[in-house]
Amino acid sequence: MYIKDKYIKEVAPSLKNKLELSNVMQTPKIEKVVLNMWIWTYIKTWNKDYSSLKQDLALISGQQPVVRLAKKAVSNFKLREWMPVWLSVTLRWDNMYAFLEKLVNVVLPRVKDFRWINKKSFDLDWNYNFWIKEHTIFPEVPQLDVVKPHGLQITIKTNTKDSKSSKMLLEDLWFPFSK
Repeated sequence: MYIKDKYIKEVAPSLKNKLELSNVMQTPKIEKVVLNMWIWTYIKTWNKDYSSLKQDLALISGQQPVVRLAKKAVSNFKLREWMPVWLSVTLRWDNMYAFLEKLVNVVLPRVKDFRWINKKSFDLDWNYNFWIKEHTIFPEVPQLDVVKPHGLQITIKTNTKDSKSSKMLLEDLWFPFSK
C-alpha cells in the first residue's frame, strides 16, 4: 500500500500547506474508484454469454462486478428494459489504493505508445474520468482466454470543490498527466 502511505505521510500534509487549509480533514482525498465496462455491444454482436468479461473485471478489481440492466427500452437498438448493459465495480479504502498503485505503476507503463493521460478529463464535480481501450493490458487477465478486448472506463471520485486541488492531489500521487 505504497500510495496510501504516501498520501498519509507526504501528500496530505503538503496539500494542507499548499492550499493553506486550517484543518487536516479539509485536505483533498480520493473517496472511491469506479470501474465500468460496457457489455451491450458484446452481447449483441458476439454472444449472449458475458461471464468471461465478468470474470476478467473481477480479476482486475479484486471484487465481483455488478451487472447493470437497461432502464429504458430502445427499439432502434433492439434493447429491452431487462437486458444487461454494463458491468460496474466500486472500489473503496484498501482495495481502491491497491488498484491505483497497480494502475499507476504497472498498467499504464505497459500501454504501447503511451502518451500520458489528459489533464482536461475532469467532470463538473472535479472527479477524474478516463478510458482504457483494452482491458487486456492488466496483467491479471489471461491473454489466451480473451475473445474480444473491451474498453474500461475509470472514474476517480474526489471530495474536492475546485480544479486546482483535484489536479494537485492526483499529480502528487504520481498520475502521469501530460505536460
